[in-house]
Amino acid sequence: MIQQRLRSAARLIALLAFAGIALAGCTIEGGVPTPTVVPTPAPIGPIPTGAVIAERMAARSDTWMIGMVDLPPDIYPYPQSAATQRATAPITELLFPAPILTYNYGYTVTGVLERIPTLDNGDVELRKVDVYLDATGAITTTATDVVTQVDQLVITFRWNPQLRWSDGTPVTADDSVFAYELAKAAPPGDAASELLARTAAYEKVDNHTTRAILRPDYVGAAYFMSYWTPLPRHLLQGVDPARVRQSEFAQRPVGYGPYALVERTSTELRFERNPYYFGPAPSASRLVIRAFADFELLRANLLNGNLDLGFADRIPPAMLDRFDSDSSEQTLQVLTVPNPIWEHIVFNLDVPILQDIRVRRAIAYGTNRQAIVDALFDGRTPVLDSWVLPGDQLAAPPDQLTRYPYDPDQARQLLEEAGYTDPDGDGIRATAEGVTLTLQLLTTQGSAVRSEIARRFQQDMHALGIEIEINEAPSEEMFDADGPLYLRQFDLALFGWIAGAEPGGLQLWSCAAVPSESNGYRGENFAGWCFRDADRAVRTADTTLDPVERAEAYLRQQQLWTQELPALPLFQRLSIIVANPGVQGLSPDALAPVTWNVSAWKRK
Repeated sequence: MIQQRLRSAARLIALLAFAGIALAGCTIEGGVPTPTVVPTPAPIGPIPTGAVIAERMAARSDTWMIGMVDLPPDIYPYPQSAATQRATAPITELLFPAPILTYNYGYTVTGVLERIPTLDNGDVELRKVDVYLDATGAITTTATDVVTQVDQLVITFRWNPQLRWSDGTPVTADDSVFAYELAKAAPPGDAASELLARTAAYEKVDNHTTRAILRPDYVGAAYFMSYWTPLPRHLLQGVDPARVRQSEFAQRPVGYGPYALVERTSTELRFERNPYYFGPAPSASRLVIRAFADFELLRANLLNGNLDLGFADRIPPAMLDRFDSDSSEQTLQVLTVPNPIWEHIVFNLDVPILQDIRVRRAIAYGTNRQAIVDALFDGRTPVLDSWVLPGDQLAAPPDQLTRYPYDPDQARQLLEEAGYTDPDGDGIRATAEGVTLTLQLLTTQGSAVRSEIARRFQQDMHALGIEIEINEAPSEEMFDADGPLYLRQFDLALFGWIAGAEPGGLQLWSCAAVPSESNGYRGENFAGWCFRDADRAVRTADTTLDPVERAEAYLRQQQLWTQELPALPLFQRLSIIVANPGVQGLSPDALAPVTWNVSAWKRK
């Protein structure tokens, strides 16, 4: 694995504010995409004996049986959002292995591309080009009197000549260019829209080589992510680009991965080994993904030998306890990994109470984040010190940050210093002028995890003399372009981000990212935090190609961020993979889908 960095794609609304600057590292985690409705199966009887289970598994030794709690509505390789990408990646990786795979907060090639293009290996060129500047100093396509030179990145992608579609047709550069043309005609999702916005041209060099010419104003360390995952021109040519996601192809895609989809029902996806796959053949010639109505049914099917493994990004705490019991009894192997979905509470710095840093710090000291992690995930995911996740090499060392361990006495002292006391003894603090410490917490509706976070946060704050009113809103309302986050009509907001392998940061914490009337309410700096030195640091970090300069800038930004505390980071969510004891070769990762190494799976 080549140890460099990449970042995940940003939402289009943020990109429009920062087009041509850099790839973003975090996208809003507003919930899961609408799944396929799974019929409730008949009740499962008593768990059979070990001999019966062994017999069942031996009878299907040439088939991997995988369980999910639901199936995504489509498995088109260009997802609509980051949440959709998380839901579909374990499936699409079987059909369309990522040309560059995010793994362990870094990246690696999968054999789809011959190598990762870099300046060092000559596949990346940094050209000097002339551009026009408008009156504000921004690059424009309109001819003006001001001309300057800027860098333009040109990236060459070398596709594996052995790639074949599962119908035997060769995969060529034309298929990658076709995916670009299809997206230009009708952008299929946020990531594709962001990629289009930074691409000036994408062209065929020869049958197995493509070239991306990026916009002259784009600079960023993740330039190598500017490829277009191939789509079969011979099957999709003539399909209305705006309706590809509703087409038969989106339901039963033809890919170039280790497996080919041969059948789809309301509860199952059936795959067979792709005879034209370029890489090591998986050990089982068939693979079935089956959806279940709930975790209890999934667990029962694991215990009775009907499944080899199951996985989920979201699991009720009670089910985690039950799987732990199965693990201790050695009836199942249970693997967990903190995933890139991380929860936090944003402070709206337009709210006068929250403009006092002592109040923000008091809230941080007074929130028992470790107790929340222990209750929800048995302490298996870390309490966060910063917005850059601990697994990322650019995360600042904890001892170089301002940290907020649980210390309610320190919190009360800060509130006293800020002038908030409780002279009437009603349990809620107020200033001498009568301003009470009452704040509203906005969060998403229908999330058991966030409801529990909100409840515990409310209790912790009440113990300090702060009254918290919880307001749960549907995700589609909360994250709407005209909703309370972008209009900044909230006090506190509890939700999640999905981090990428690269921190990014411009769309989260730069001054230009504060949604306002002047910028059309674009950007995702919902706190409204604009701190000059931190703004300069995040701009440097997110745009320089010098790794040393980037590391120094990210460190400085995180130090200022934790000092000023525009948001309180909570924790990463937990992914779980549960498998029968005989399954070997699983290698769960925070970023890569569980199926990323399916060719390495074996049975004892």
